Amino acid sequence: MDILKKIHREITPLSAQDSFLVFDRVKDFFDFPVHFHPEIELNFISNGKGVRRIVGDSLEEIDDLELVLVGPSLYHGWEQHNCVSDKIHEITVQFHQDLFDQAFLRRSIMRPLKDMFARSSHGILFSRATIKNLMPRIIMVSKLDGIDYFMELLSILYDLSISRNQRLLSTSTIHLENFENSDKLKLLYEYVQNNYSSKITLSEVSELVNMSNVSFNRFIKKRTGKTFVEYLNDVRIGYASRWLIEKDYSVSEIAFMCGFNSIANFNRVFRKSKGRTPTNYRQDFSGIKRVL
Repeated sequence: MDILKKIHREITPLSAQDSFLVFDRVKDFFDFPVHFHPEIELNFISNGKGVRRIVGDSLEEIDDLELVLVGPSLYHGWEQHNCVSDKIHEITVQFHQDLFDQAFLRRSIMRPLKDMFARSSHGILFSRATIKNLMPRIIMVSKLDGIDYFMELLSILYDLSISRNQRLLSTSTIHLENFENSDKLKLLYEYVQNNYSSKITLSEVSELVNMSNVSFNRFIKKRTGKTFVEYLNDVRIGYASRWLIEKDYSVSEIAFMCGFNSIANFNRVFRKSKGRTPTNYRQDFSGIKRVL
């Protein structure tokens, strides 16, 4: 499939301390590239008839209501295709795959959730009846706070897990190289997360994992499809995109806080990653957003 050549490994704005990240916005166009990430994602779309959904090896044109659960590292995306609406309502919920640990999921009452998360490796499309039943709660969830926010999202996920007429989308799971499965890359990940706001050189991270610069760059390229500099920039842009949405800092302040020593370089890298300027990105996400 040609689409495989265009897959983008997204660094989401969800930090290790967060439980759920919810974006709620009205948009006029889908242009984010097909991508994957280790987090689980629930995506609700209304007024998007004609949009094309790509989940694994499944390509379908959607109707006016859509609710899909995408499992870890399963590539996915929604493209404008034949949609003519300029008021597409999209709500995206992201959470870490280990948010609910295995001891919790082994409880009898949690069995439906555990089974649903396992099936999500194929992508799950929920029925129109389920969507219409849960839509008012999904729309309201970003307006909640604290434990009410957490419990309502857990309740929504549970109700989805026991809903009828679920359909798996991808006929097979997609086995992309798992970034999180390498001890050396875990070490790199932790180092970059702790130091992304400062200058980080290829030499110091190569030394960290006891490899030469050339060997290390070949190593990370094989597992992520990116050079170290590209990976580091992805992490920095992930934080930048989150702060553009959540904070009132200026674009230049965010650029320097994320480790870019040049606003021109930040704008160039951000535009390459997100397909728009930081200012336009902030405007696109002017809707409700909530992190817990």
